[in-house]
This record gives sequence, C-alpha cells and structure tokens, in this order.
Amino acid sequence: MSITYIGVRHHSPACARLVARTIARLRPAYVLVEGPADMNERISELYLRHRLPIAVFSSGPGFASYAPFCAYSPEWAALTAARTAKSVPLFIDLPAWHPAFRDRSNRYADAELHYAAAMERLCRELRASSVDELWDRMFEVEDGDGLAERLTAYFDLLRGDLDASEGDAERERYMARWIRAAAAQAGDAPVVVVTGGFHTAALRRLVDQGADVEGARREDDRPGAPRGDGAGTAADNAAWPDVPSPEDGARVSSYLVPYSFRRLDAFTGYQSGMPSPEYYQLLWEHGARRAADEVVKAVAQRLRQRGLAASTAHLIAAGAQASGLARLRGSRVPTRVDLLDGLVSALVSEDLGQPVPWGRGGGLTPGSHPVVVEMVAAISGARVGRLHAKTPAPPLVHDALAQLERLGLDDCSGELELDLCDATGLARSSVLHQLRVLGVPGAEREAGPADGLDPASRERWRIGWGERRLVALIEAGAHGATLAQAAASALKERVSGVGGVDVLPLLSGTLFDTVLCGLPADADQILALIADVLADTASAGGADLGPLGSVLSASLGLWRHDRVFRIARSPSLTHVIAAAAERLLRLAHAVTGPDTAADPHRSTALAALRDAVRHAEPVLTVDRAEVTAAAARIASDQQAPPDLRGAALGLGWSLGVGGGVVGVGGAVVAVPPGIGVRRIGDWLAGLFALAREEASSAEMIGLLDGVVGAMTEDEFLGALPALRMAFAYFPPREKEAVARSLLDRRGLRGDARGLLRVSVSPANGMEARSRERTALAELVEHGLLSTEAEQLVKGVRI
Repeated sequence: MSITYIGVRHHSPACARLVARTIARLRPAYVLVEGPADMNERISELYLRHRLPIAVFSSGPGFASYAPFCAYSPEWAALTAARTAKSVPLFIDLPAWHPAFRDRSNRYADAELHYAAAMERLCRELRASSVDELWDRMFEVEDGDGLAERLTAYFDLLRGDLDASEGDAERERYMARWIRAAAAQAGDAPVVVVTGGFHTAALRRLVDQGADVEGARREDDRPGAPRGDGAGTAADNAAWPDVPSPEDGARVSSYLVPYSFRRLDAFTGYQSGMPSPEYYQLLWEHGARRAADEVVKAVAQRLRQRGLAASTAHLIAAGAQASGLARLRGSRVPTRVDLLDGLVSALVSEDLGQPVPWGRGGGLTPGSHPVVVEMVAAISGARVGRLHAKTPAPPLVHDALAQLERLGLDDCSGELELDLCDATGLARSSVLHQLRVLGVPGAEREAGPADGLDPASRERWRIGWGERRLVALIEAGAHGATLAQAAASALKERVSGVGGVDVLPLLSGTLFDTVLCGLPADADQILALIADVLADTASAGGADLGPLGSVLSASLGLWRHDRVFRIARSPSLTHVIAAAAERLLRLAHAVTGPDTAADPHRSTALAALRDAVRHAEPVLTVDRAEVTAAAARIASDQQAPPDLRGAALGLGWSLGVGGGVVGVGGAVVAVPPGIGVRRIGDWLAGLFALAREEASSAEMIGLLDGVVGAMTEDEFLGALPALRMAFAYFPPREKEAVARSLLDRRGLRGDARGLLRVSVSPANGMEARSRERTALAELVEHGLLSTEAEQLVKGVRI
C-alpha cells in the first residue's frame, strides 16, 4: 500500500498549498477527503462554477450541520487538485446526521478544542498569546521546506496518547475502512488521505493494524458507487464501506448552500474557523508579505470612510511596528497578530478599555474601541458565496420562488401595504407569514393584526430580499417540499412535546401564527393540543390565570370576529373556548394569598371570561349564573389577593350582579372587609379593569374620597403607586369627569382638567415628599425646629 497522509487544520492556506502540491506530484489513484460520504454520489455538484465560500448543509429531525469550503480550505484544494490530476475524489467520513456528530453544528469542529491543555502548554513554551498566533508563526508565514514534517510533529503532540471521544473514535474507524478499501483497489498506485490533523496518527495506526471492515461490500453491489467527475473508475473487485442509513427511516437531506466570510469567521463563533478569513484569502492569493500590505490598505480605507484618523504617517508607523514585532517574536514576515498589534499601536493613542479579541480569543465585545472594530471588520471580509444556477436545490426553493413570482413579490422592494379582506392581499400575506415562521429574511411586518382581538384588516410590510434568502430557503427545505408544508412543520415543531399551563402563551401565539399563514387544518391540530393541555393540567393552589386568559382571549377573538382568515365559529375554537372558560373559573378559586402582589394578568384573565360569557355563552359549559356566583364568592373571600377580589367584583357587576358588597343599583357602600388601606389601590385596579364604567358612579367616587381623605400621610404615600395603577384604566376624559365630581363634592370651582396636569411626575413628587418629611423629623428630633414645626410633621397632611 502506498498511502500518503496529510493532516491539516481546516481552512489553512499553508495546508491547502501542501495538499495541492502533494496531489500534483503523486497523481494518486484516489484522493480521500474528510467529508460526508453520503455526498459521494453527488460530488460532481461541487465542480460547478460556484463563487466561494459555499457549504454542504445537512439537515434532518433535530439536527442541522454545515461543512463549509472556501478557496483556501485544504478539503477544497484536495477536490480541485484531484480533478486536475485525474484522480478519484471520495469523501470518507460518516454522514452529518450520524450520532457521532451529536451536538455539533459544524462538521469541522477542531478536536484541539477538546485538548486545550496541550495547546496552552505549547503556547506558553513558545510565548504565543493564542493558538491562532502560534499556528500562523509556525506554519502560515513559514510555508517552506519541512512543512509536512512540522505538521506531523504538531498534530502528534496535539493528540499525544489521549484517546479520542467515542464519536471521534467511531468516525476514525469508519474512515480507516475507506482508506483500506481504496488502497486495496489502487494496488501499487498511490492514495492521498486529507483529514484533520487530530485524526491522522489514529488513522495511520488503524490502517496499519487492520481496521474493521465488517459491513463493507463490493462496489458493483452498491447503487451509485462513488466515481470521479470523469477522471477515472474503481476496479470492479473493490470493496467499499456502506454509507449508513438514518434510523427509523428519518428523512435527511444534504444540499449546497452559499456561505459567507462572516459565518466562517472564528470571531463570530464558528467552531472551527480560522479568524479573519479575508486575511487568509489574501495570504492564499498573494503570500505573506503582499497580504500584509493589503491588510494595511484595507484597514486604512475603512477607517477613512468612517472619518477615523488613518494618515500616511500612521500607516508607515503601523508597518514599522508590525515588522519590528515580527522580528522580536521570531518571524521573518509579520503574522496577522503582528499586523493587528502594529496597527493598534500606531492608530490608537488612548486606553482601549478592554483586551483586543485576537489576544484573548473570542469575538468583539460591547464597548470595543471603534478602530479595533473597523480593523476586525476589514480582515474579516464581506465576501458572500453564490451557487451556480444549475446547482440542485430542495423542492421548497422552487415552490417558494414560484409563489413569490406568481404573487408579484419576487421583484418587490420597499414598503408594501396589504388589504387582508382582498383575496390577493390575503394570499400575499399568507406567503410572507410562511416565510417569516421559517426564518427566511427579506420581509418584515411593520403593522397588522397582533392577535385574534385585533380588528385591523390591513398589513404593512418592509420588503428587501437579499442573498441570504436562498440560503434560508435551502435550510428550511428540511421542513417540507412546499412553502405551506414547511411552515406547518415548523409550527408543529415549535410546540411538539410541550405541556402544562406555562406553555399556553406559546400555544396561543403559535395558533395565531398558523392562522396568519393560512393553514386552517394545522390550526385545528394546534387547537386540539391546547384543549389537551387544558384537560391534563391539574388544578392547584396559586395557579397562574394569565396563560389561560391569553388563550381564551385569542380564541374568542378569532371565534367572534374572524372574517379575514375564515375560521370564525370553528368547532375547534368552540371547544377551546369552552374548556378555557371552565378551567379559568375553577382555577380562580385556587388563587390564594391576601398579601400577594397585584398581577394585572389575573384581571385580564377574568376580563376574557367576562367577554366569553357576554358573547359566547351558548357554547360554554358554564352559564352566567355559575360565573356570577363564583365571582361573588371570590370577591368576599378574605384569603384571595385584593386585586383578584376587585376583579371578581367587577366581573359580577359587568354581568349585572352586585356581588354581595354593593347596595341598590350596584353602588358600593363600603370597602370589603380584609382590604387594608395600603391595598385599596390593588383592589380598585382589579375592579376598574373589569367594570370601569360601572365603578365610576358618584357613590363610588364618594366612597374613595372618604377612604383617601382618612389616610395618614404614610398610608397615602404607601398606597399611591397602586392607586395610580388603578386609575390608569381611565382614559383622560373620564379622569377629568372624576376630578370635576371631586370639586363639586367640595363646593369648589376650578379647572378639572388642570388638576390632571402636574409639573413633576407623581413618583418624583412622592419621593420628594417622603424625603422632606424625613428631614423635618430629624430636625425636630435634634431640637432645631419649633413646636409648630413638630406639629406640622405630626399633622401628616400638609
């Protein structure tokens, strides 16, 4: 066997050059590349005239993974060099969906991340601030004789005698089977193997010792056996490993997608990226010395465009600083870190405030110096890949683009107004919402109905399609073949496996999204799920009424008013409304705690119950008498929170029943027992939330005037926030009427509207008043004020 192993760092120009030179020199029969073996039958797609970077995107139930390629990726260099040498290229790694890749979003996750201790030791010994700086100094700017030997020594040190993780070990056994099969077929012809350097020593050992080949079968027995792009064929008697199939028949797929330097950049979180891809692109194209000059130019251009200082003198100083740092650190040519440090030294005169990202690893953080931000952007680059027009795409892409074209949305840009009562407007809205729930960028809704209670029948969108649209559509292709199917699948996935009252807002929001997407059948399924949650949730003390209220409110709104989305009076909606109303009434009794803080969501929930009784009583399983009787019990229950007691009283009033604490005609004659002075505002907030108009009678205002007038200063200041919250339910015109009523009660003449105007906020006034009283009390305590002043303090009301 004549096997040449090349261990590489993914996205390394030095490694890419070594791979290309080796393949050109050996002209091997096979070039084996670390990559998804299930792409071998479609490897010719990679040879279309794409604009790099691109990636193989693989997806399936619960996973999504990328295998990106740029011009300087060793894997891409191997594929292109194999075509030139008329070698057969083959991917030899497990498919991306395989459990060996569990919890990885990128196939090329550097194994060195799992062995940081060895790298930290090496950086410390060689005085490098990071692994990236160490790598550049050892390999990228020193690309010459002995590179292969230095790489082997480096990766042997990295791996050491440590065992791989279970997933990596399984991948290595699988790749070793491919290598042995290729070597057996090649006979005396050479075979080149290009894999991550972490795996190289293990693959060499497994192949030499005789890796497990169980499960391999003859090439002519396997449909679509891997072949090069017309560059050669395998011998008929070669045996190749099986490509595994997903368990349980799960649907998986792999497609090429455009990629970008921003997504490739390690500074933005790419797990196996080389940082600053634009720098390495320049390094690949021009070499280290020319790349350094180009970087300085790019940084200067960005800084000048943004009005930041970057004079010729600055740039000369930066170049001199970088060269000096390189020599000091042992390099003939400035590395990326030398360039960045030199630029910062020349361009930034003040304190940076925080470490630079290339010195500590990771990306930019908030507060980074503007010059540093522009430097990182300049060497990260803005290149975006583009696929050849003949690149296969999932069916969803064709369906979505066809629908956009049919509805005149494909060439649309800027602001778009839609009338949802118009058939075309509704169809356009449904397609845009389907794209929205799939995460396809380019269409943002700025206005429109927010939920089932919103009477709006028009939408406003901002359209601006970009190159990311195609990427997102390909990625969304895992959800279904058509736009409607994919959107429905994504919505069901959002709520799959959920349960309990806590998830009801999620279900309610998903229900409305389903309606907006024009998917009535799927809306019925989500409604059924909501009903199941309502039925399965056991009642318990302290139950949260808010989620139930939101579900009831949204469902009732759609049931009553929906003439736009065509699901009004839906049987499924009817079932949910009935179940939610019954459940809400039962749980309201379970809410206890007279000292519990006020919660506006409780009042909103009882308001939804009130509306259900008013507008949908025939379909409920509880009637008006049951609801009002329960409301009376809660209103007089001293163990219930004051805001809930007030809301229950308002529920009874709004449905025409006094509730036990009101006089003839519904007028309050006293604050209910158990409501302390400081909690009167909470009680009123609940009451006003449900029966503001009924509670604004002259008798009610007289009661409140008496209660507030009897408060001490401390009591008033303590009750003021809750009182403000309570009266926030009144619109300005009704507040003015209350103010006029108070003036009339005192026989005063004045501007009622003027009483509502204050020069400072009530909160600030309350705080100032409290501090003033504290200061006066201290002065009296120390005998610095007269008895009259003391009486002023003790008199409370000033």
